[in-house]
Amino acid sequence: MSRIDELTDRIERLLLRHEELRRTNALLQQQVLVTTQERDSLRARLSAARARIDDLIDKLPLAAGEMPDDTPTPPEPQA
Repeated sequence: MSRIDELTDRIERLLLRHEELRRTNALLQQQVLVTTQERDSLRARLSAARARIDDLIDKLPLAAGEMPDDTPTPPEPQA
């Protein structure tokens, strides 16, 4: 009879452990979902920030002696 009691105890412990692992798994899945959403939000914000920076860079005045990319270089003076 003690063998059956021992097996019963082990089975009960296994069932408890199984339920603990299921709860832990559910919590981890929720954390992954939240983290994924946060990552996606941060990526979108980063993309928007990059676009704003690119716009600001395009509006910067040219340094002395530089020509805009779409302006042809003036011809050399003839001697």
